Amino acid sequence: MENIRGAMFMIAAMAGFAVEDMFLKAATQHIPVGEALILFGGLGTLVFAGLARARGERVIHPLALSRPMLWRHASEVFGRIGFTLAIALTPLSTTSAILQATPLVVAAGAVVFFGETVGWRRWSAIFVGFIGVLMVIRPGVAGFDPLSILAVIGMLGFAGRDLATRAAPKGLSTAQLGVYGFLMLVVAGICVQAFSGPMRMPAPTQMAQIAAATLFGVMAYSALTRAMRTGELSAVTPFRYSRLIFALIFGAVVFGERPDALTYAGSALIVASGIYIMLRGRRA
Repeated sequence: MENIRGAMFMIAAMAGFAVEDMFLKAATQHIPVGEALILFGGLGTLVFAGLARARGERVIHPLALSRPMLWRHASEVFGRIGFTLAIALTPLSTTSAILQATPLVVAAGAVVFFGETVGWRRWSAIFVGFIGVLMVIRPGVAGFDPLSILAVIGMLGFAGRDLATRAAPKGLSTAQLGVYGFLMLVVAGICVQAFSGPMRMPAPTQMAQIAAATLFGVMAYSALTRAMRTGELSAVTPFRYSRLIFALIFGAVVFGERPDALTYAGSALIVASGIYIMLRGRRA
């Protein structure tokens, strides 16, 4: 029963993140990407700061400047710049497919940074997953979009963030981590905006889209935290890949995207590889 509850929380979290991406993509069609990130990050920071204060927690904790957290902050900025530019400039379905390779990079990084043991079967699955990424971005062939590299940059940044989160001090709560994560979005937005010209006054529609992205992002973040603390990790984590399904639906219905067969095949390889690694890790 706990595994089922955890899976439901994970699916809800992935649906929330997909809706967040959809609203951000819609907003960035009318306002600069940097400005959207600043507004989105600022609102999210305020929400999580309020949650932290309501629980009697310090918003700015000294542990926020520990080495793992500094690495997490840098990775968050790096990943958010790449990912947000990707969803603004490339199809949502393509960006989301590449994002699904994050667990593969995390699995490889765990060997390097945490000394975890990975056998040849899981290394083979990681390799197959990266072949799937190449099938989606298809470098050097017709149909290659150089901007898809932005999604790869975002994926690598998020993998670094996840690895740093694992090493983060246990004394930091979910709300505090949320504050620092969304604050880094503001930093990322400032970096992007410095190269994209002046900011403009967003229309009520864009403000509503940013507010909706913040609402769904905060709910998804909270649901993800509940998911990771409910049931067995190996049983719950594979449902992260449901985000790709939601992204494909929103991309087709809202933005009229029509991924080709190679994108679907590459996405399937990425998802299958990630699920195999998790199941193999559980058996090991």
